[in-house]
Amino acid sequence: MAGENRTLREWIMAAFVATAILLICRYIFFAPYQVKGESMYPTLKGNELLIVNKFIYKIKEPKYGEIVVFHSKEEKDFIKRVIGLPGDHIKITNGKLFRNEKEVGELYIANKIDPSTSFEEVVVPKGEIYVLGDNRPHSEDSRAIGPVDEKEVVGRAELVLMPFSQTQLLEP
Repeated sequence: MAGENRTLREWIMAAFVATAILLICRYIFFAPYQVKGESMYPTLKGNELLIVNKFIYKIKEPKYGEIVVFHSKEEKDFIKRVIGLPGDHIKITNGKLFRNEKEVGELYIANKIDPSTSFEEVVVPKGEIYVLGDNRPHSEDSRAIGPVDEKEVVGRAELVLMPFSQTQLLEP
């Protein structure tokens, strides 16, 4: 009988420790994110469940091409691709994206911007990033909302978890 009570206590303690580890991972390191809309098509088609690394930008800065989740001023979260970092000069001329006067090759976009479209040059302020959706004609991004404060970035999208048929690591 005493052995059974000890085994039960050990199982309860193991379950408690496992739950604590999972909660720490969930609230400090990782978070789920449900993709809404098609602004990141074809990379993300919409309705995917992603795992977002919340800790990564506490130890390093965002990089070009990374897919980030951030809080918008409209009190909802957006997911976009990092195009510009602090100090970068970003512009769109004749439908082509330029960063610091060099055209940016973007193999991941489906629908290019209308060739007649141009956007004035923007210099990305210190502490902010410039983000665009991969589906440019159907994306509310830095062209509309301006650069994003790095403090509003939740984290970097790392993994498409569901649907299982589309499970993949997200690489810049």
